[in-house]
Amino acid sequence: MRFSDYMEEWLYGEEGYYRKFRDIGKEGDFYTAVSSSAFFGGAIANGLWKQIEKGERPRDLWLVEIGAHRGYLLADMIQWLYSCDSSLIETMRFATVERQPEVREAQRAYFAERFGSGVQLHQFESLDAMEVEEAFFVSNEIFDAFPCELYKEGERAEVDKERGEISWVEAEPELRDFARRHRLSKGEIAVGYEAFAERVAAAAERLDFVSFDYGEKYVRNDFSIRVYRRHETFPLFDEELKLTEAFRESDITYDVNFGHVIEAFEGAGMSLEAYETQARALVRFGLIEMLEAYHKEARYEDYLRQVDRVKTLIAPTIMGDRFKMVHFSKSKR
Repeated sequence: MRFSDYMEEWLYGEEGYYRKFRDIGKEGDFYTAVSSSAFFGGAIANGLWKQIEKGERPRDLWLVEIGAHRGYLLADMIQWLYSCDSSLIETMRFATVERQPEVREAQRAYFAERFGSGVQLHQFESLDAMEVEEAFFVSNEIFDAFPCELYKEGERAEVDKERGEISWVEAEPELRDFARRHRLSKGEIAVGYEAFAERVAAAAERLDFVSFDYGEKYVRNDFSIRVYRRHETFPLFDEELKLTEAFRESDITYDVNFGHVIEAFEGAGMSLEAYETQARALVRFGLIEMLEAYHKEARYEDYLRQVDRVKTLIAPTIMGDRFKMVHFSKSKR
């Protein structure tokens, strides 16, 4: 079978890795910026609030998270917006886009636990179900979870699922054309970015889409695809890795080609507003000022604990430089 189909079944099939609703963080196979610190979502919300305060965005826009897991990021953003202006909870609308019913149920439970009846959570099974006037979309580590093809010098990978063996066949003309345009000789080619961008563009008349992920704007010309299990990393072609054992039981991911992401979103009619490191974006949103304000109110021990977590977000050697933020807009006023 094609590697992209294999990866789709691995992650999203009937018994796929994400269907089992794995924990994220110290108890899971990996951690994210969201699980590292609530200041991550708070900083994004602070950047949004600054624009609402200036009248650059309406007070009744939709705040929508795509691929929200339990909804931690969206909830952290709502919490910060409430601290900035509690009336926004009444005027704004909050939603997730999630195709898996088990995850939607967990999101409802988490929001009920965190906010009671104070926040109404709208849920969409797909972007196709949305048709709103203005929205601010946010996502974290979504592009690395798209299935991909493995490409090597004009060939693509096939997988014998039963044996866990990878072989190579001649790639289709469209894959070879993509490789030529992106100067790719070896690596991953994501499947689905173009269709996803089209759906985002159609979901709202005016929108902004902000997303964080790890990768670069250029191709590495090497395979980055790897398997995570209990915070250990196994390159896909590692001789010690047994695909039959890892299949559906571990996370599988790869570095994002942001050049491909930008090409897909611009092709869907959106404009690139920013592409920068996670550290630069969060600082621009006001992360340092937020931490200083927290210092004045919190116990010193709590402040130090948060400083340590924030370092994970912005330190160049951890997430700060390796993770990037990309921001697109449509019909920006």
